[in-house]
Amino acid sequence: MSKFSGLGGRLYRGETSVNFIGRRRRWYAVSGFFVLLSIGALAVQGLQLGIEFKGGSSFTVNTANPSVSLAREAVADAGVDTEAIVQLLGDDKVRVQTKALDPAQNNAIQDALAAKFSVTLGSIDTQIIGPSWGKEITRKALYGLFGFLIVVMIYLAMALEPKMAISAIVAVVHDVFITVGIYALVGFDVTPATIIGFLTILGYSLYDTVVVFDRVRDNTKSISSLSTKTYSQAVNLAVNQTIVRSANTSIVAILPVAAILFVGAGLLGAGTLKDLSLSLFIGLIVGTYSSIFIAPAVLAQLREKEPAMQALAKRVNSRTAPMGVATPAPAVTEERRGPRNQPKRKHRK
Repeated sequence: MSKFSGLGGRLYRGETSVNFIGRRRRWYAVSGFFVLLSIGALAVQGLQLGIEFKGGSSFTVNTANPSVSLAREAVADAGVDTEAIVQLLGDDKVRVQTKALDPAQNNAIQDALAAKFSVTLGSIDTQIIGPSWGKEITRKALYGLFGFLIVVMIYLAMALEPKMAISAIVAVVHDVFITVGIYALVGFDVTPATIIGFLTILGYSLYDTVVVFDRVRDNTKSISSLSTKTYSQAVNLAVNQTIVRSANTSIVAILPVAAILFVGAGLLGAGTLKDLSLSLFIGLIVGTYSSIFIAPAVLAQLREKEPAMQALAKRVNSRTAPMGVATPAPAVTEERRGPRNQPKRKHRK
């Protein structure tokens, strides 16, 4: 840990530096690969919508002995040709979700569940969910997303710089798109909890990016008058100064989410948490990546196109260019005197 903190100190003081901005084409290529992967996953596989979005039936059985296998056997015994999603809800409930069924099929599944778990029909909570409810959630989520992006862009343009706002929004769109694509590739159902996870990562991604941009603003306050470094060099220094903080924040945020995803949902079977935890897990990793490798690189590329920054780069490069070899000054030679064997003058008496 002491070595890690020592490295952070050297990065902050500029004694050690990683050229993040100079290698931006490499980071763009990595992001491009995942964007293409996301496009392929969405085009070929698509998002697996839950019953909240496509409609269906939900049966929640209150029983002292919940069992996934018994619930699946009950659906099979009911003689209904449907794919059932079975989840355990705590220690005393099991939920069965199916596609939209007619009343006779719903009654058959209720009777089969009551017989299999030895409970009364009153212990089974049945809900018929129409697709219109899911469409309403989707519409509100999209409104919230666009409203969030507009408000954030206005705030960042006023608090920092307009081009910082553009770079931050590019990073946010990058994070959401890749997160949605990888989520589709995994094949988990999209539920309202998934939408909540997608919206949550927007705030985290912006938080990490704003931390870097705040340091960029401090490093570039008098950059034109000092002429000691280019804008890209100042941005690169800011990334190096904040990378340890970003790494620590990300690790602290990712570890509990990973515990929920792999331990809670994977080992303990808490299926209600897997959709939320997966979207958060992917989003936190992608958000950390974009705040270090994508957003600062986009900002530097936008600002370096300005005439003032181009003139600054020329001044800095001219100062750091190797000086020409100075022409040596001519050697000063002593004035020649006559030969030593000249006759001496006779002194007058």
